[in-house]
Amino acid sequence: QSLGYGFVNYIDPKDAEKAINTLNGLRLQTKTIKVSYARPSSASIRDANLYVSGLPKTMTQKELEQLFSQYGRIITSRILVDQVTGVSRGVGFIRFDKRIEAEEAIKGLNGQKPSGATEPITVKFANNPSQKTSQALLSQLYQSPNRRYPGPLHHQAQRFRLDNLLNMAYGVKRFSPITIDGMTSLVGMNIPGHTGTGWCIFVYNLSPDSDESVLWQLFGPFGAVNNVKVIRDFNTNKCKGFGFVTMTNYDEAAMAIASLNGYRLGDRVLQVSFKTNKTHKS
Repeated sequence: QSLGYGFVNYIDPKDAEKAINTLNGLRLQTKTIKVSYARPSSASIRDANLYVSGLPKTMTQKELEQLFSQYGRIITSRILVDQVTGVSRGVGFIRFDKRIEAEEAIKGLNGQKPSGATEPITVKFANNPSQKTSQALLSQLYQSPNRRYPGPLHHQAQRFRLDNLLNMAYGVKRFSPITIDGMTSLVGMNIPGHTGTGWCIFVYNLSPDSDESVLWQLFGPFGAVNNVKVIRDFNTNKCKGFGFVTMTNYDEAAMAIASLNGYRLGDRVLQVSFKTNKTHKS
Protein backbone atom coordinates (compact mmCIF):
# COMPACT_ATOMS: atom_id res chain seq x y z
CA GLN A 1 0.00 0.00 0.00
CA SER A 2 1.51 3.32 -1.08
CA LEU A 3 2.38 5.79 1.67
CA GLY A 4 1.57 8.63 -0.70
CA TYR A 5 5.06 9.76 -1.61
CA GLY A 6 7.97 8.68 -3.82
CA PHE A 7 11.35 9.73 -5.18
CA VAL A 8 12.73 10.46 -8.64
CA ASN A 9 16.47 10.81 -9.31
CA TYR A 10 17.56 13.00 -12.24
CA ILE A 11 21.01 13.02 -13.85
CA ASP A 12 20.79 16.65 -14.91
CA PRO A 13 19.90 19.22 -12.19
CA LYS A 14 18.13 21.32 -14.83
CA ASP A 15 15.72 18.45 -15.53
CA ALA A 16 14.96 18.13 -11.82
CA GLU A 17 14.24 21.85 -11.61
CA LYS A 18 11.98 21.65 -14.67
CA ALA A 19 10.07 18.72 -13.13
CA ILE A 20 9.46 20.69 -9.93
CA ASN A 21 8.31 23.78 -11.80
CA THR A 22 6.01 21.76 -14.08
CA LEU A 23 4.49 19.25 -11.67
CA ASN A 24 4.40 20.90 -8.24
CA GLY A 25 0.75 21.71 -7.51
CA LEU A 26 -0.58 19.37 -10.23
CA ARG A 27 -4.11 18.17 -9.47
CA LEU A 28 -4.46 14.35 -9.53
CA GLN A 29 -8.11 13.45 -9.06
CA THR A 30 -8.87 15.03 -5.67
CA LYS A 31 -5.27 15.50 -4.58
CA THR A 32 -2.81 18.29 -5.25
CA ILE A 33 0.69 16.83 -5.40
CA LYS A 34 3.74 18.50 -3.89
CA VAL A 35 7.04 18.14 -5.75
CA SER A 36 10.26 19.42 -4.17
CA TYR A 37 13.88 18.52 -3.65
CA ALA A 38 14.19 15.59 -1.25
CA ARG A 39 15.65 16.12 2.18
CA PRO A 40 18.49 13.81 3.36
CA SER A 41 16.95 10.78 5.04
CA SER A 42 17.37 10.51 8.77
CA ALA A 43 15.50 9.17 11.78
CA SER A 44 14.72 12.74 12.87
CA ILE A 45 12.32 13.39 9.97
CA ARG A 46 10.50 10.04 9.89
CA ASP A 47 7.00 9.51 11.31
CA ALA A 48 6.26 13.22 11.67
CA ASN A 49 2.74 13.03 10.21
CA LEU A 50 -0.17 13.89 12.53
CA TYR A 51 -3.84 12.94 12.30
CA VAL A 52 -6.16 15.62 13.70
CA SER A 53 -9.86 15.05 14.36
CA GLY A 54 -12.67 17.05 15.95
CA LEU A 55 -11.78 20.22 14.04
CA PRO A 56 -14.46 22.91 13.67
CA LYS A 57 -16.19 22.48 10.29
CA THR A 58 -15.48 26.13 9.53
CA MET A 59 -11.71 25.84 10.00
CA THR A 60 -9.69 26.37 6.81
CA GLN A 61 -6.40 24.73 5.87
CA LYS A 62 -4.62 28.05 6.44
CA GLU A 63 -6.10 28.33 9.94
CA LEU A 64 -5.07 24.73 10.64
CA GLU A 65 -1.48 25.58 9.66
CA GLN A 66 -1.52 28.72 11.80
CA LEU A 67 -2.63 26.66 14.78
CA PHE A 68 0.18 24.11 14.38
CA SER A 69 2.98 26.33 13.02
CA GLN A 70 3.97 27.43 16.54
CA TYR A 71 5.48 23.96 17.06
CA GLY A 72 7.71 23.78 14.01
CA ARG A 73 8.04 23.87 10.23
CA ILE A 74 5.06 22.34 8.42
CA ILE A 75 5.85 20.37 5.25
CA THR A 76 2.26 19.65 4.15
CA SER A 77 -1.22 20.04 5.56
CA ARG A 78 -4.74 19.26 4.43
CA ILE A 79 -8.32 19.09 5.65
CA LEU A 80 -10.56 16.30 4.37
CA VAL A 81 -13.79 17.51 2.79
CA ASP A 82 -16.94 15.78 1.67
CA GLN A 83 -16.61 15.28 -2.09
CA VAL A 84 -20.28 16.07 -2.75
CA THR A 85 -20.94 19.04 -0.48
CA GLY A 86 -17.39 20.39 -0.13
CA VAL A 87 -17.95 20.72 3.62
CA SER A 88 -15.07 19.87 5.98
CA ARG A 89 -15.19 16.44 7.63
CA GLY A 90 -13.49 17.92 10.69
CA VAL A 91 -10.42 15.80 10.05
CA GLY A 92 -6.98 16.86 8.86
CA PHE A 93 -3.34 15.89 8.47
CA ILE A 94 -0.23 17.88 9.38
CA ARG A 95 3.27 16.72 8.42
CA PHE A 96 6.09 18.42 10.31
CA ASP A 97 9.69 18.73 9.23
CA LYS A 98 10.88 16.75 12.24
CA ARG A 99 9.43 14.07 14.50
CA ILE A 100 10.23 16.09 17.64
CA GLU A 101 8.09 18.99 16.34
CA ALA A 102 5.16 16.63 15.86
CA GLU A 103 5.62 15.32 19.40
CA GLU A 104 5.52 18.88 20.76
CA ALA A 105 2.34 19.62 18.79
CA ILE A 106 0.65 16.57 20.32
CA LYS A 107 1.66 17.70 23.82
CA GLY A 108 0.45 21.23 23.19
CA LEU A 109 -2.78 20.68 21.26
CA ASN A 110 -4.22 17.22 21.98
CA GLY A 111 -7.38 17.66 24.05
CA GLN A 112 -7.36 21.44 23.62
CA LYS A 113 -10.15 23.62 22.21
CA PRO A 114 -8.91 25.85 19.37
CA SER A 115 -10.64 29.14 18.66
CA GLY A 116 -14.18 28.52 17.38
CA ALA A 117 -14.29 24.93 18.62
CA THR A 118 -16.97 23.66 20.99
CA GLU A 119 -15.24 20.31 21.57
CA PRO A 120 -11.56 19.48 22.20
CA ILE A 121 -9.56 18.22 19.22
CA THR A 122 -7.65 14.94 19.08
CA VAL A 123 -4.06 15.08 17.81
CA LYS A 124 -2.10 11.87 17.35
CA PHE A 125 0.44 10.31 15.02
CA ALA A 126 -1.11 9.16 11.76
CA ASN A 127 -1.00 5.40 11.41
CA ASN A 128 0.79 3.94 8.46
CA PRO A 129 -1.61 1.99 6.24
CA SER A 130 -2.20 -1.54 7.41
CA GLN A 131 -0.66 -3.84 4.83
CA LYS A 132 -2.84 -6.73 5.96
CA THR A 133 -6.16 -4.97 5.44
CA SER A 134 -5.05 -3.59 2.09
CA GLN A 135 -3.92 -6.97 0.83
CA ALA A 136 -7.07 -8.66 2.13
CA LEU A 137 -9.33 -6.30 0.22
CA LEU A 138 -7.24 -6.49 -2.94
CA SER A 139 -7.32 -10.26 -2.65
CA GLN A 140 -11.11 -10.13 -2.35
CA LEU A 141 -11.26 -7.90 -5.41
CA TYR A 142 -9.03 -10.12 -7.51
CA GLN A 143 -10.31 -13.53 -6.35
CA SER A 144 -14.03 -12.93 -6.01
CA PRO A 145 -16.15 -15.73 -7.58
CA ASN A 146 -17.88 -12.99 -9.56
CA ARG A 147 -14.62 -12.32 -11.28
CA ARG A 148 -14.90 -15.51 -13.28
CA TYR A 149 -18.23 -14.49 -14.78
CA PRO A 150 -17.35 -13.24 -18.28
CA GLY A 151 -19.96 -10.50 -18.49
CA PRO A 152 -19.50 -6.81 -19.12
CA LEU A 153 -18.32 -4.69 -16.22
CA HIS A 154 -21.53 -2.81 -15.57
CA HIS A 155 -23.49 -6.09 -15.24
CA GLN A 156 -21.51 -7.39 -12.26
CA ALA A 157 -23.54 -7.65 -9.07
CA GLN A 158 -20.66 -7.16 -6.69
CA ARG A 159 -19.34 -3.61 -6.53
CA PHE A 160 -16.23 -2.25 -4.88
CA ARG A 161 -15.11 1.27 -4.17
CA LEU A 162 -11.45 2.19 -4.11
CA ASP A 163 -11.95 4.35 -1.07
CA ASN A 164 -13.06 1.32 0.95
CA LEU A 165 -9.53 -0.03 0.77
CA LEU A 166 -8.06 3.27 1.90
CA ASN A 167 -10.73 3.72 4.53
CA MET A 168 -9.80 0.35 6.01
CA ALA A 169 -6.11 1.16 5.88
CA TYR A 170 -6.15 4.71 7.23
CA GLY A 171 -9.41 4.96 9.12
CA VAL A 172 -10.47 7.86 6.91
CA LYS A 173 -11.64 8.24 3.33
CA ARG A 174 -8.75 9.56 1.29
CA PHE A 175 -10.46 10.51 -1.96
CA SER A 176 -13.76 10.37 -3.72
CA PRO A 177 -15.13 6.89 -4.36
CA ILE A 178 -14.66 5.40 -7.78
CA THR A 179 -16.83 2.37 -8.37
CA ILE A 180 -15.34 -0.88 -9.58
CA ASP A 181 -17.73 -3.51 -10.87
CA GLY A 182 -15.45 -6.52 -10.22
CA MET A 183 -12.81 -6.84 -12.91
CA THR A 184 -14.08 -10.17 -14.23
CA SER A 185 -13.94 -9.52 -17.94
CA LEU A 186 -10.48 -7.96 -17.83
CA VAL A 187 -8.20 -10.57 -16.31
CA GLY A 188 -7.17 -13.96 -17.63
CA MET A 189 -8.45 -13.30 -21.14
CA ASN A 190 -6.55 -12.64 -24.33
CA ILE A 191 -6.92 -8.88 -24.43
CA PRO A 192 -5.75 -6.67 -27.27
CA GLY A 193 -3.85 -3.53 -26.52
CA HIS A 194 -0.35 -4.82 -25.79
CA THR A 195 2.15 -2.75 -27.74
CA GLY A 196 5.45 -4.30 -26.69
CA THR A 197 6.28 -1.25 -24.58
CA GLY A 198 3.10 -1.38 -22.53
CA TRP A 199 -0.69 -1.63 -22.64
CA CYS A 200 -2.55 0.84 -24.82
CA ILE A 201 -5.86 2.18 -23.47
CA PHE A 202 -8.50 3.92 -25.57
CA VAL A 203 -10.34 6.83 -23.90
CA TYR A 204 -13.50 8.10 -25.58
CA ASN A 205 -15.92 11.02 -25.01
CA LEU A 206 -13.36 13.62 -23.95
CA SER A 207 -14.41 17.26 -24.25
CA PRO A 208 -13.04 19.42 -27.12
CA ASP A 209 -10.90 21.37 -24.64
CA SER A 210 -9.17 18.27 -23.24
CA ASP A 211 -5.40 18.12 -23.41
CA GLU A 212 -2.69 15.63 -22.41
CA SER A 213 -2.63 16.85 -18.82
CA VAL A 214 -6.19 15.56 -18.34
CA LEU A 215 -5.07 12.04 -19.23
CA TRP A 216 -1.99 12.24 -17.00
CA GLN A 217 -4.18 13.31 -14.10
CA LEU A 218 -6.76 10.59 -14.69
CA PHE A 219 -4.40 7.65 -15.15
CA GLY A 220 -1.34 8.65 -13.12
CA PRO A 221 -2.79 7.56 -9.75
CA PHE A 222 -3.24 3.98 -11.00
CA GLY A 223 0.38 3.28 -11.91
CA ALA A 224 3.22 3.90 -14.35
CA VAL A 225 2.08 5.80 -17.45
CA ASN A 226 4.47 5.67 -20.44
CA ASN A 227 2.69 7.98 -22.81
CA VAL A 228 -0.54 9.90 -23.37
CA LYS A 229 -1.94 11.33 -26.57
CA VAL A 230 -5.04 13.41 -27.27
CA ILE A 231 -6.25 13.17 -30.88
CA ARG A 232 -6.86 16.65 -32.26
CA ASP A 233 -8.70 18.13 -35.23
CA PHE A 234 -6.11 19.29 -37.75
CA ASN A 235 -7.89 22.59 -38.45
CA THR A 236 -9.10 23.66 -34.99
CA ASN A 237 -6.50 21.87 -32.83
CA LYS A 238 -9.41 20.87 -30.55
CA CYS A 239 -9.67 17.36 -29.13
CA LYS A 240 -11.73 15.10 -31.42
CA GLY A 241 -13.23 13.35 -28.41
CA PHE A 242 -10.73 10.58 -27.83
CA GLY A 243 -7.18 9.80 -26.85
CA PHE A 244 -4.78 7.02 -25.92
CA VAL A 245 -2.83 6.15 -22.77
CA THR A 246 -0.02 3.61 -22.59
CA MET A 247 0.62 2.02 -19.19
CA THR A 248 3.56 -0.27 -18.32
CA ASN A 249 1.85 -2.77 -16.06
CA TYR A 250 -1.13 -4.89 -17.10
CA ASP A 251 -2.78 -5.09 -13.66
CA GLU A 252 -2.51 -1.32 -13.22
CA ALA A 253 -3.96 -0.75 -16.69
CA ALA A 254 -6.84 -3.14 -15.94
CA MET A 255 -7.54 -1.39 -12.65
CA ALA A 256 -7.53 2.01 -14.37
CA ILE A 257 -10.00 0.77 -16.99
CA ALA A 258 -12.30 -0.81 -14.39
CA SER A 259 -12.23 2.40 -12.36
CA LEU A 260 -12.49 5.01 -15.10
CA ASN A 261 -14.88 3.37 -17.57
CA GLY A 262 -18.17 5.15 -16.89
CA TYR A 263 -16.41 7.86 -14.85
CA ARG A 264 -18.11 11.25 -15.13
CA LEU A 265 -15.66 13.97 -16.16
CA GLY A 266 -17.45 17.31 -16.19
CA ASP A 267 -20.69 16.71 -18.08
CA ARG A 268 -19.36 13.69 -20.00
CA VAL A 269 -19.24 10.00 -19.17
CA LEU A 270 -15.96 8.42 -20.29
CA GLN A 271 -15.67 5.15 -22.18
CA VAL A 272 -12.37 3.48 -21.37
CA SER A 273 -11.10 0.15 -22.71
CA PHE A 274 -8.02 -1.62 -23.98
CA LYS A 275 -7.28 -0.46 -27.52
CA THR A 276 -8.48 -2.92 -30.12
CA ASN A 277 -6.94 -3.53 -33.50
CA LYS A 278 -9.51 -1.23 -35.05
CA THR A 279 -7.75 1.86 -36.38
CA HIS A 280 -8.93 5.35 -35.42
CA LYS A 281 -8.32 8.15 -37.85
CA SER A 282 -6.27 10.92 -36.39
